[in-house]
Amino acid sequence: MPTIQMVDSIKIDVYGRDHPPPHFHAIYAEQEALIEINTLEIYAGQMPTLQWRKIKQWAKQPGMQALLLENFNRLNPHLRK
Repeated sequence: MPTIQMVDSIKIDVYGRDHPPPHFHAIYAEQEALIEINTLEIYAGQMPTLQWRKIKQWAKQPGMQALLLENFNRLNPHLRK
């Protein structure tokens, strides 16, 4: 499972053989959050507030959501319409 990025000590992953909606996983210590790429909202799991702010700031960088979506689609071709 490829790690896309480390944001401070937060691991950002996009998994193959995953499920919709397009999302990425943010893992920090014992916490894991699934974050929808298009909205940048947590839809499963949880993340401490400080780490959540760092993740959101990272994901809002120009082109980052497009890169995340590209990786999700490449790793999950079975979900393409």
